[in-house]
Amino acid sequence: MHHIAIFASGTGSNARKIIEYFRGSRAARIALVVSNKQDAGVLDIARANGIPALVIHRNAFYSTEDLLRGLASHAVDFIVLAGFLWLIPPYLVRAFPRRIVNIHPALLPKFGGKGMYGMHVHEAVKAAGEAQTGITIHYVNEHYDAGDIIFQAACPVGPEDTPGSIAARVQQLEHRHFPEIIARLL
Repeated sequence: MHHIAIFASGTGSNARKIIEYFRGSRAARIALVVSNKQDAGVLDIARANGIPALVIHRNAFYSTEDLLRGLASHAVDFIVLAGFLWLIPPYLVRAFPRRIVNIHPALLPKFGGKGMYGMHVHEAVKAAGEAQTGITIHYVNEHYDAGDIIFQAACPVGPEDTPGSIAARVQQLEHRHFPEIIARLL
């Protein structure tokens, strides 16, 4: 059985869908939720589902490898970034080669990189007059949104769309596809 750690910085809507998807699975379980924010909603989701959680601090995350011990203590062998906003340090990428995946709310390579997350992405898509957007699930390397692409799904963007309506459509794609793609990768 695989032991998955979900890294998230926010409310945790993707984390919730992933937890629900793997509940009762014989192939994998969510072993740990990791957040960089003490008040992140994802921590409440972890608590409600009886999943251990760990809050990490920036200095320790980047200047030590202490996190590896925490992951090992939960037998984590796969990491899912679900709205985690920090760049993953090289030691973590080396420890989990092609076993860290991320979801990005646009069709990479467009609208990726530092600072391109959440509503910033949808505002940029709207401002660029794109006819479509979507999601990209990719492996994580030492650069923002630059790992090999695993899966993409698109949705239309119309002239009447707002960043908010684009975000809602993209989130539907995230919830529909992310858990299934994770299951295929295990």
